[in-house]
Amino acid sequence: MSQKEPYARERVSFGVIASAALLALIIVVGVVMYIGRDDSDGEAAAPVAVAAGGEGFAAPELDILGRRVDIPNNPAGQPLSQDPARQRKATDIDWLSAAPEGTRSPFGWQRVYGASVPFSTSDGPTRIEDGLAVGYSHTPQGAVLAAAQITYRINARPADRDLYLRQVRVSAQQITAYDKALGEDRLPKQQPERITRYFVASDAFKVENYADDLAIVRLASRGPVVDGKQLWAALRLVVVWDAGDWRLKPSASNGSQTEYIESIEGWTAW
Repeated sequence: MSQKEPYARERVSFGVIASAALLALIIVVGVVMYIGRDDSDGEAAAPVAVAAGGEGFAAPELDILGRRVDIPNNPAGQPLSQDPARQRKATDIDWLSAAPEGTRSPFGWQRVYGASVPFSTSDGPTRIEDGLAVGYSHTPQGAVLAAAQITYRINARPADRDLYLRQVRVSAQQITAYDKALGEDRLPKQQPERITRYFVASDAFKVENYADDLAIVRLASRGPVVDGKQLWAALRLVVVWDAGDWRLKPSASNGSQTEYIESIEGWTAW
C-alpha cells in the first residue's frame, strides 16, 4: 500500500462523514436525528469568560484539515471586541459578498463544544448569554455568522433545550417532538469527539437571498476528492430576524438541504 492511499481514504472519509453528520443532525420539521452517542455526559463546569485579546485562550490547535482553531477557556466561546464601524451597509457594493471582519485572524475560529465556529470583530456574536452566543448584526454577515454558530452548536449538543428553544424558530409541534426525544433519552447532551472532530470550519459561504426579516445562506465545507476533483458539501440554511437577533429556521422541505458542488468560485472565503 502506498503512503498516499491512507491520506486519500481519510479525505474521502472526512467528506462523507462531515456532510452526513450535518445532514443527520440538522433538526427539520420537528424530526430530531443524530449519529453516534457517548454514554458519558461529557460535561464540565464552564469557567467564567474573560476579556478577548491575548487572554482567555488555551494554546491553539489544528483541526482535521490542519487549520488553526483557537481554544477558549470558556467552552461556550469568547466573543471578540467589536467595531460596528466595520459593518457593511446596504449601499456598499459588497453588502452581500463581504466576509465578516476578524474571521481570518487569530481567535476568529474557536472550538466550541468540539465544533469550530466563527467569531467576528464586526458583526458578532457580541456576548455569551446563559451559554449561548447572541448579539449578531442585522446584516448579511451577521446572518451567516448566526447560521454557522447555531447549526454547529445544536449539532454538537442536540439535548441543549435552551439553545433549541431560544435560537431555533420552532413550532409547538416541533417542540413536542423534541421534548419527546429528550424524554426517551434519544439525544446526547454532548456529541463525542469522534463526531465533533468533523465539525470544522466551512471554506466559504454565499448569501443567496437577504431581506431584513429572513436570509437564505449556504455554507461550503470541504468534501471528498472524487476522480481527482475536490468536492464541497454545500449546506443551505435559513435564518430569521426575531426579537432583535438572528435565529435558525428549520427547513420545511423533506428533501436534502445539502448538495455536492465542484467549485466554490463566486463564493466568499471566510
